[in-house]
Amino acid sequence: MRAVIQRVSEASVTIEGVKNAEIGKGLLVLIGIEDEDDSQDIAWLCKKIVNMRIFNDSNDVMNDSLLDVNGDAIVVSQFTLHASTKKGNRPSYIKAAKPDVAIPLYEEFVSAFEKELGKKIGTGKFGADMKVSLLNDGPVTIIIDSKNKS
Repeated sequence: MRAVIQRVSEASVTIEGVKNAEIGKGLLVLIGIEDEDDSQDIAWLCKKIVNMRIFNDSNDVMNDSLLDVNGDAIVVSQFTLHASTKKGNRPSYIKAAKPDVAIPLYEEFVSAFEKELGKKIGTGKFGADMKVSLLNDGPVTIIIDSKNKS
């Protein structure tokens, strides 16, 4: 499971002209799922993201977590995070899980993330054409892969 985490001042997801989710200070998390992912990947990744100290403390040092700042989050499924660009100029998405595998894992991820954070989060809609808007704060963008825990 691969995640791109962006610290934001604000973010939103619009689907078919309707705003599906909107937050202020917090994280926009793009999540890519592959066939080998399971509940252990979800638990590890959710805990890691919610507790990652990437928000500024009172001394303007990145020392606070999403929990510490009572921030919000939006999680958006993005199969393109597993793009392979080794051959030619057209990416291959062969490693990305198909919807029958990815949808239940995405839903489990959202549920686990809400449990770790202690509140509801915003989401996109799996498989939809989404317009994601964000104001990256910092900018701070971090990539995490549950298959590279060390």
